[in-house]
Amino acid sequence: MTVGEAPRPGLRGRTAAWVESAPVQKFVIVVILLNAAILGMETSPGLRAEWGPWLVRLDMAALAVFVAELGIKLWAHGPRFFRSAWNVFDLVVVGIALVPASGPLAVLRALRVLRVLRLASMMPRLRFVVEALLRAIPGIGAIGGLILILFYVAAVIATSLFGSDFPEWFGGLGASFYSLFQIMTLESWSMGIVRPVMEVHPWAWAFFVPFILLATFTMLNLFIAVIVNAMQTLHDRDVGEAAIAAESPVEAVAAAPEAALADLGHDIRELRRELAELRTRLAHPGDGPR
Repeated sequence: MTVGEAPRPGLRGRTAAWVESAPVQKFVIVVILLNAAILGMETSPGLRAEWGPWLVRLDMAALAVFVAELGIKLWAHGPRFFRSAWNVFDLVVVGIALVPASGPLAVLRALRVLRVLRLASMMPRLRFVVEALLRAIPGIGAIGGLILILFYVAAVIATSLFGSDFPEWFGGLGASFYSLFQIMTLESWSMGIVRPVMEVHPWAWAFFVPFILLATFTMLNLFIAVIVNAMQTLHDRDVGEAAIAAESPVEAVAAAPEAALADLGHDIRELRRELAELRTRLAHPGDGPR
């Protein structure tokens, strides 16, 4: 390696860069989409009867591509492969597809369609949404606990008020929970449950309307607020990391390699030219400007 030449990455480094490159990733995305279409076609009895062997072959070919990609990543990254949760997710999803088609674990073969979820790990925007949902889980759990308390209180009240006249809907705590869940989803809540109850208890609207306002509209907005807040937090984090990278020359090269490397190459050429002139002047001091 000559002086001034950048050190070349090893074979594993070059392999990792290749398998993570845009053309390879786009090819894998195309294979995922085609495999999803094939799995859907296999659910059609007519298509399966006519093209069954070909569909199986294409499915196996797609699986071979996924296994090869993960194998290359495992070899290229080594133990660092398992530091990425997305890599582990891809490994589990592809591993499920390798379960034997016969025996007690054959039911897991139905989970082959989970390979479609690999799109979430391949596309940055989908990864962003999934990470935001995962980050929102603590807040969603807190809201879920609040909804559970609301449902318990409302179920006890509904059982006490309407259980004797409508045992099918409110005869017990479990029946009340289910009926209130149906009301919360606004599925046949008026003509199916509330109006029949109001024929016996005209004032029942005073219970059901506030419950719908709290359980449906308020809680739904809370869920949306938590998820949007998580997405905004991730967005601010990415913007901050991009700003830090822009201030650091090394990280700027990693963030925008083509433009940064072009500028770096220009600076190196200028520096070499100046060093050559300086060496010439030192070798021939009398030739310089007096």
